Amino acid sequence: MSAEPQRRREASVSTIRDVAIFAKPHDPRSPAVIRQLGEILRADKVNIRFDEATWELAERQGVAGAGGPRDAMTRGVDLVIVLGGDGTLLSVAREMADPAIPLLAVNLGSLGFLTEVRLDDLRVTLRAVLDGEFEVEERLMLSVVVRREGGVVASHRVLNDAVINKAALARIIDLEARVDECYVTTYKADGLIISTPTGSTAYSLSAGGPIVTPTLGAIILTPICPHTLTMRPLVIRDDSAVAVTLGDHSCEVTLTLDGQVGVSLSPRDVVLVSSAQERLHLLRSPRADFFSVLRTKLRWGER
Repeated sequence: MSAEPQRRREASVSTIRDVAIFAKPHDPRSPAVIRQLGEILRADKVNIRFDEATWELAERQGVAGAGGPRDAMTRGVDLVIVLGGDGTLLSVAREMADPAIPLLAVNLGSLGFLTEVRLDDLRVTLRAVLDGEFEVEERLMLSVVVRREGGVVASHRVLNDAVINKAALARIIDLEARVDECYVTTYKADGLIISTPTGSTAYSLSAGGPIVTPTLGAIILTPICPHTLTMRPLVIRDDSAVAVTLGDHSCEVTLTLDGQVGVSLSPRDVVLVSSAQERLHLLRSPRADFFSVLRTKLRWGER
């Protein structure tokens, strides 16, 4: 299991010359924040790139830059800035050409476990980043592959979780789980969540899974409404390989990736999950830590 913490502090002369900005386009605060970022980055002679939706907002605000698909716009940049909620960050993390590019996540949403930099702290935080003073936290990502009749029908990289779930009411599905080719059990349940430590505060938490510190090297298996109440969440090493085989069924079953991408599954499909080679490099806010985020977002200590 990987040692905790997986953090690295950088303190050197800034080499940031190219920055990609991706915003939640329909958030009314996005235009003003893009304008503010443009002013700061232009003063430092930093080149700016946008995805298509953010580029349209930037042009209306008079912020010059290049625009295009996210994977293309992140190639060769020194920093990625995400404006939005956790959902926006999850989509960017999947679409980045290289997750090792430092990512600064600014919270425009409500909950914001991942996007922890507040708007009030944006100018100070960005100044520290441009001056080469920041802390990088590496987050485990998962490689998810779906095999059908010996062939690969889907392959994705996720930051939070891969969820196998059924659509029909009053039905359960059989999910045979193996870890490193060792038989674990056949879950008879509504579904199964396979999550990273980052994803432990998402759907897994709602299904009764444990909260895991995000830099810990682990993979969490959390059954959804298991028929056998003794089937509890399971935490395994992050270098383990998980294989889940879907049993015969007559209802619709879907694999959902980070709550945003869906893959329809057929009987006897095998979902293979393992640690991705790449890890997301998330810049930490100097004014927050994981436990303060938990206390704030989950209202710990309040009566």
